[in-house]
Amino acid sequence: MKNLVVLTGAGMSAESGISTFRDSGGLWDRYPVEQVATPEGYAANPRLVIDFYNERRKQLLEVKPNRGHELLAELEQEFQVTVITQNVDNLHERAGSSHVIHLHGELTKVTSSWQPNNPEYVRELKPEEYEVHIGDLAPDGSQLRPFIVWFGEAVPMIETAVEYAEKADIFVIIGTSLNVYPAAGLLNYVPAGVPVYLIDPKQVAIASGRKVHVIQKGASEGMAELKKMLLEKGE
Repeated sequence: MKNLVVLTGAGMSAESGISTFRDSGGLWDRYPVEQVATPEGYAANPRLVIDFYNERRKQLLEVKPNRGHELLAELEQEFQVTVITQNVDNLHERAGSSHVIHLHGELTKVTSSWQPNNPEYVRELKPEEYEVHIGDLAPDGSQLRPFIVWFGEAVPMIETAVEYAEKADIFVIIGTSLNVYPAAGLLNYVPAGVPVYLIDPKQVAIASGRKVHVIQKGASEGMAELKKMLLEKGE
């Protein structure tokens, strides 16, 4: 089976009702990034940051995967699919995708404030545990913090993502502006000659200079078109 590697961003989950960060009226309009998505913001006001992510978790209980998520999961019947996502929601997993690499962390997990990337301290929350409180501690005695990669922090999974991009037989980009690095640089690791598809209703600037097949539609419509195209071509 061919290796189908897919990079997804906020536009993948937008149809499910997950608030995007950069669009007008998005989360950054209501919450300055410096306050809720940086180590400095967390140090200055941990309660604000913890409450912000509590609200994001509760939103997950109100939304479900859209048809785009489902179609992507269905492609596992024909391809070896790896999803590399910038999203912190769990909608890919809930739709049935079995191999998902989260570059920016996972909303449903918490970790140590002192050693956030130590797997020993990363814990999946059950839905009834989605409300984290000041005073809830990791095993090392530090405050539990969201298992989220904030601005200014290293992206531990980027090297793994690069390895999959280098082995891609087909590379797909869905719903990302390609403005956030290091994720935006993954296309540079896709071998020359590998077909690249971009699904996004907006125009996205591709800086690499390589040929990209653009499907200017939302995630669900775009995935339906891509799936048909791939199966007809016998890619």
